[in-house]
Amino acid sequence: MTSALRPLASVIGVAAAALLIVGCTAGPGAQSPTSSPAPSAGGVDDQNDIEAALLDDGRMFAVVTVGSSTCVPQVDQVTAEGQTVTVTLVDPEGESAKPCTKDLAPRASIGAFPEGVDPTADITLNVTYGEITDDVDLDGDPAATGTPGSATEYLPSAGWFDDGGLVLLTWGSSSCAPVVESLEGSGNAGTATFVTDAEQVCTMDMAPRATLLSFGDDTVDDDATFALTLVGGGLDGTVEVR
Repeated sequence: MTSALRPLASVIGVAAAALLIVGCTAGPGAQSPTSSPAPSAGGVDDQNDIEAALLDDGRMFAVVTVGSSTCVPQVDQVTAEGQTVTVTLVDPEGESAKPCTKDLAPRASIGAFPEGVDPTADITLNVTYGEITDDVDLDGDPAATGTPGSATEYLPSAGWFDDGGLVLLTWGSSSCAPVVESLEGSGNAGTATFVTDAEQVCTMDMAPRATLLSFGDDTVDDDATFALTLVGGGLDGTVEVR
């Protein structure tokens, strides 16, 4: 089985092309995702390490790699045999390609699970990115009600990819990815505040956007249900992270 949502990662800040509007009003249908490595995303441990998170109530996933913050890999191919999912990442090409900065930062690439994968059970992701290959064991979410292959509800969701590290999935204009202004948290709750710019010009599409949030080791309880409050940036609300 091959996922129909590909490629599912692009660079934050893509040039606005056609249908420019003020603000970030968007219509459903487009699938050109963005990834936003936030300043709060923490340090870099190993450039070859790959992590992952479960998103969109079990319909989607994020693969977290380390590299240039302006050159986020795209999910090119996704296939599945039972609960083993094979994922191939590629660097952006064509209009999505941009000069890469020489920094090292965690980046999140978003993909969709093929039909037949059960998000309530454990999943193994076999990830290939260039010469890097890694297997990631992804815990299933017994409370997940989304079915891979079904339509998304375009709701924010988040999943842990590391100790104190979250991938936040939001939906909106691909050229106006959320920008973190501040992040705080302790215990089983945290608040992410985003920059609000009413004058920002955004493309009128609806795309999945990944934002990395790192609360730091031993700062929050990622073994219990976590309440993530979103403030500003048109994202006001609360996301339950299981």
